Amino acid sequence: MRRNGRPRGATAASRIYADLRAELVSLVRRPGEPISEAQIATAYGVSRTPVREAILKLSDEGLVEIFPQSGIFVSRIPVAALPETIIIRKSLEETTARMAAEHATSSQVLSLRAILERQREACAAKDREAFHQADELFHAGIAEVAGYPGIWKLILQVKVHVDRFRRLTLPQIGRMTEVIGEHEPILTAIERRDTDGARAAMASHLERLLDDISEIQTLNPECFDQPS
Repeated sequence: MRRNGRPRGATAASRIYADLRAELVSLVRRPGEPISEAQIATAYGVSRTPVREAILKLSDEGLVEIFPQSGIFVSRIPVAALPETIIIRKSLEETTARMAAEHATSSQVLSLRAILERQREACAAKDREAFHQADELFHAGIAEVAGYPGIWKLILQVKVHVDRFRRLTLPQIGRMTEVIGEHEPILTAIERRDTDGARAAMASHLERLLDDISEIQTLNPECFDQPS
């Protein structure tokens, strides 16, 4: 499919990178799937040079693998790296939840509650993409309320494979409803200025990801890089 518009130069590489990255993280392009530079270049109406630039950047992030003489493939999710990344995220977000409970204003709580309502609407519509985006806004919003939005930016840098893994959890029956049920006590504790409660609720929420790894790997073995 040809993309609208014809990007040029550095703009082309940036746009192709952003589009491909979104497709990889959302699992539109599935782990193990081949990637054709020629097809992408044709779709964007550009030469292979900006495509290769984007591919190399994605390779640096571990999202694609380049095999000389064989081709380019979507990387599988490195299961061994997930626990450490989740623990890093959990540690950082326990802090943002606690500090949000210290500093949240009434209007900020209302904004977070509006995001949670968006999640409920997405859940009712079975719109997993909208649900995921609202989930991101909820966690980013907590960091903003805490007064440390840079913490969320740091988390974004390390959680790319966790996001791919999380996409596999959402189709599970009842999982989106469960996530909302995990978000609610976080927000309630923030609203009540219960710092310990907010920290504990966030910890419990993110620990669920650790608990899910084995089951999701069993259900989707083709998506994971099996340790040798």
